[in-house]
Amino acid sequence: MGHKRLGKSAIVVSDICMGTMTFGSSADEATSFRILDRAFDAGINFYDTAENYPVPPDPKWAGRTEEILGRWMKTKSRDALIIATKVSGPSHGWIKSAQRSAMTALDRHNIVTAVEASLKRLGTDYIDLYQTHWPDHGVAYDETMLALDELIQAGKVRIIGCSNETTWGLTKSVAVAERLGTARYQTIQNNFSLNNRRFEDELAQACRQEGVSLIPYSPLGGGVLSGKYQGGATPEGARFSSYINLGGRHTVMARRFVNEKSLAATERYMAIAAEAGMAPVTLATAWSKQHDFVASTIVGATREDQMDDILAATDLTLGQDVLDAINKVSKEILYPMG
Repeated sequence: MGHKRLGKSAIVVSDICMGTMTFGSSADEATSFRILDRAFDAGINFYDTAENYPVPPDPKWAGRTEEILGRWMKTKSRDALIIATKVSGPSHGWIKSAQRSAMTALDRHNIVTAVEASLKRLGTDYIDLYQTHWPDHGVAYDETMLALDELIQAGKVRIIGCSNETTWGLTKSVAVAERLGTARYQTIQNNFSLNNRRFEDELAQACRQEGVSLIPYSPLGGGVLSGKYQGGATPEGARFSSYINLGGRHTVMARRFVNEKSLAATERYMAIAAEAGMAPVTLATAWSKQHDFVASTIVGATREDQMDDILAATDLTLGQDVLDAINKVSKEILYPMG
């Protein structure tokens, strides 16, 4: 298992991170524990969650994922774990948080309220990486950065990061932190996969120049790159099999991930993987972590056996011939996810 530093911080993590967003919904606690144990035994020390998990967001189970992760943490040495969680952004736009009666924002009140609740659910007195789950461009970055800095000064958080942020938002936040003399974002957690390479357009260069690490989520394109949706399949229990019928944001999201272009690109990536003698999941995971601006790739699972192909990417470096074949597909099928 490789290891990389998060931004310019003192924290070094495994280059594969275990995501937990299905724990408590698609995966019950016993299954979640087995997946977490499998990850830990494989050398993964980095675990990502959020106050708004599990998905799909629902007030009836919001926070359950942190509770499950917290109970599992008691079975390990706290020093051996790097724990990341997130505070919800505003709920009046694209995403509606299941926390605080959907009155969330990135002001001091919400940030302090959220971190105290997460610490309690996780059963720990500090969080290694605390992230804004999505940006609040209606709130001055001064207030957000000052509130997050307070948490670091109080010893409740070690470092901070953002998620689903824009290039403007990332560079603005760094500039504000420098002006105020506060802690700065060390990481950004955005969608990045073979089917969604938009991060490379601008954000990758911003990360390089500012010393911020990407910890990409959805390296399998929401599971699409596994091939399970090929041929119009809607496998039982799969995320987008259910999302397509939920309406609203969920249906829009499903159609963004599963569409004619994404399935066409996936078919070609599956052929590249077969030629290289590996599973499509292994190819997608290895490709994600093989970028200079990436510190750790966040993976997810709802069954323990799904970890096999993911962990096959451990210490795997794709050859130039494979990378050239991948790039050819990316050029011929531009932006499969729009």
